[in-house]
Amino acid sequence: MEKIKLKKVATKRVKEGYPLLVKGDFLSEPKQIDGRFVELVDDQKQFVAKGYLAKQNKGDGWVLTTNPKEELTQSFFERLFLKAEKSRNTLKLDESTTAYRFFNGEGDGLGGLTIDYYADYYVFSWYSEGIYTHHELILKAFQAVIKDCLGIYQKFRYDLKGKEQVSHFVGKEAPAPLMVLENGIRYATYLDDGLMTGIFLDQREVRETIREHYSMGKTVLNTFSYTGAFSIAAAMGGASETTSVDLANRSLPKTKEQFEVNGIDAKTQRILVMDVFDYFKYALKKNLSYDTVIIDPPSFARSKKRTFSVAKDYQKLLEEVIAITNQNGVIVASTNAANVTMEKFESFIQKAFETSSTRYSMLEKYTLPNDFKLNPHFPEGDYLKVCILRKK
Repeated sequence: MEKIKLKKVATKRVKEGYPLLVKGDFLSEPKQIDGRFVELVDDQKQFVAKGYLAKQNKGDGWVLTTNPKEELTQSFFERLFLKAEKSRNTLKLDESTTAYRFFNGEGDGLGGLTIDYYADYYVFSWYSEGIYTHHELILKAFQAVIKDCLGIYQKFRYDLKGKEQVSHFVGKEAPAPLMVLENGIRYATYLDDGLMTGIFLDQREVRETIREHYSMGKTVLNTFSYTGAFSIAAAMGGASETTSVDLANRSLPKTKEQFEVNGIDAKTQRILVMDVFDYFKYALKKNLSYDTVIIDPPSFARSKKRTFSVAKDYQKLLEEVIAITNQNGVIVASTNAANVTMEKFESFIQKAFETSSTRYSMLEKYTLPNDFKLNPHFPEGDYLKVCILRKK
């Protein structure tokens, strides 16, 4: 195994448990960053860790173990998967939920790979060509541990230079749609339809609290609604009316489908394909306001009219939301922008209410659910921030 020297500051970080490697960590830049396993040593050539080098959007490699006796063989990966399975045992036994994160990258000890569970099917997401070079070894380890797998799909979240980003990999093909449960609510998912499946699993707890606490008898507006999952939760919680707004044309049939698989006539709900910012103007013009408003925009988006980024534009977005939220109404403010800390996110919220000359109270906060396991030494991995607010 090739030895790669780390700088002193990187040596200290790795010893403290930080798992990500970047080019600046190395005393001399490796000639190739192609997925190979390497031994990381300090400037005195003393062992620090073992890992692999691979270029992805976060950096240039991941630490796998700080145990010099650990061999990076199939049994190493089997142990990771066995530990992951045990830590999700409560979810596995919960018959009301059949979709969750089974393996969460660096949080479960292997940066660059996530695995999601959908009703006995598994979806592997590879984040670099480097980690994918080990896919046969990793798959063998997975199959040695997980015995109830009906089929495996894989999604490639790096540039494939025009090749298919999704493929059926092993076992049976999943039905389309594949019905899954989340806290008893049915969702139609598609494992082979692009990088997304129809539901964002990291918002499970937020959907549950919307259904249980912020829906009964309420008018609910769900912006950037995608397939309407928040709207379904609100309707199942007794909302008097839901309005779902998204710019993507496919959001209309997808949202209708989600209502219908839960026995709700989609015609009784409002589903609009339009720019969310245009809808805010329309709502003000028509004197429309809501008891509960959900905003979960993409970290970055570009349309013909405008460019949106959470870091620059969330405060303005929230000001628009405040204007159409009823007094004592609830705003579910969410972002998955990894470059925005919870502290920064709360500052956006505070400034938006100050600019709107409106008071608010913080009701609840959410980050990633437990199945999205985190490495405590890698705060960047905890990307989800959700604040539930009451407008006073």
